[in-house]
Amino acid sequence: MIPSKNIIGLILGPLLFTIILLFFEADGLSFEAKCILASTTWMAVWWVTECVPISVTALLPIVLFPLTGGMDLATTTAAYGHKLVYLFVGGFIIALAIEKWHLHKRLALNIIRLTGSNKSKVILGFMLATAFLSMWISNTATSIMILPVGLAIISQLKDDPKTIENENETFGKSLMIAIAYSASIGGMATLIGTPPNMVLAGVVEESYGIKLNMFDWMKFGVPLSSFLLIICWVYLTKVAFKFKNEEFSAGRDEILRQIKKLGKFSNEEIKVLIIFSLTAISWILRGYLEDYIIPVLESITYISFDWMNNIDDTIIAIFFAVILFIIPTKNHKTEKTLLVWNDTIKLPWGILILFGGGMAIASAFGKSGLALWIADLLQNLDGISLFLIILIIVTSVNLLTEVTSNMATTAMLLPVLVTIALAIEVHPYFLLISATLAASCAFMLPISTPPNAVVFGSGLLKIEDMFKKGVWMNIISIITITLVVYYTLPYVFEMTAKLIPTS
Repeated sequence: MIPSKNIIGLILGPLLFTIILLFFEADGLSFEAKCILASTTWMAVWWVTECVPISVTALLPIVLFPLTGGMDLATTTAAYGHKLVYLFVGGFIIALAIEKWHLHKRLALNIIRLTGSNKSKVILGFMLATAFLSMWISNTATSIMILPVGLAIISQLKDDPKTIENENETFGKSLMIAIAYSASIGGMATLIGTPPNMVLAGVVEESYGIKLNMFDWMKFGVPLSSFLLIICWVYLTKVAFKFKNEEFSAGRDEILRQIKKLGKFSNEEIKVLIIFSLTAISWILRGYLEDYIIPVLESITYISFDWMNNIDDTIIAIFFAVILFIIPTKNHKTEKTLLVWNDTIKLPWGILILFGGGMAIASAFGKSGLALWIADLLQNLDGISLFLIILIIVTSVNLLTEVTSNMATTAMLLPVLVTIALAIEVHPYFLLISATLAASCAFMLPISTPPNAVVFGSGLLKIEDMFKKGVWMNIISIITITLVVYYTLPYVFEMTAKLIPTS
């Protein structure tokens, strides 16, 4: 039986589309803009209700935009082949190699091992490992991988005769929640760490022609993610959960057992680690290459290195992804190279399509004139303080993401926020980055994020547990993001509040 929510969504989306298309008229709204408005409304309803898979909804522009006359087919479909799509393809392929050869598990276990046997420190180890992996691998895959390790630790505590009654239950709940939260927080640190960040990069380039590269984002994302992670750890271990007996010797023994089980670094692990490291280093150093290294080389050699200026994050990602299909394995009977084409079946194609749909909307908003029309409507926001606007955006997106997909939310809202920034004459980064970060900070419900759903599936948590602890974490994240964006963003990105960005 189809849920009533899905039935309502299935009907309401096309109905609102038809009403807007046939009957809605407004001063300054062109026919093309009205078509885009109607189509986007249909998509928004289906995204919110999830009456069909959100990635399927993301394909609607290919049908609706050309047929209504909002935007031609060639321009619409080009958005799905945006160069950033291939940045994420490359990043996801590298992540596949890390998972395939179990490098992620080795990295995680060793990070956890370094934190000691104290319960709070064990949780810190899990959070650091989860957050680090989530920077490069999807937060869903990260939480799925870390979960069995966490359950093994919990079982050791349960079997420890020195354990105080019900202490295992408290530790189990805190560890499960810690894994979920740190997976979401860690993904905020890099552009490829979480889908909302991908949407942000695409909207910024589509709207302003600015390439938001990996290093630019990490300058802001890594400190924020680290700060929020520390606050989260303190909250979970000192406020949300309190341990009567902090010492936990069995936990260290279990970690060492699992590390021993992995054995020595395999030849394949070493190769993948080298490629992963080179990719990350290349992303980070690319800005320095353009600004400092190339001018020095040209001054010394009197040779033009202009071609090196064409190197960007997408080229780096695809280059190293291709390398993984070339480098041979050692003494492996079935796999001749580090990756084979069949491995790409595991790529998150739905996310890539969803990103393409978001790019199509962003492009259509600008080309149809819908963005300017919305901006005119929002002129009355000009009198509200920027701090309050940021707070409202962060709070609204945070609550909305509790019941909707964070990528669908950002794909839907970011083009609108571009126009709001234009209307109130503030740098759009304040609004766009606020919404993007808030979309990764939904902590209250199992359905809010995939990591929440993964740990809830452990059976150790009730919805009540997640809601009570998540409410306060939501409040903490709202306050943190608002303050950080308002006070530090201008310094990190070297911008002023009233300056509109240019490429």
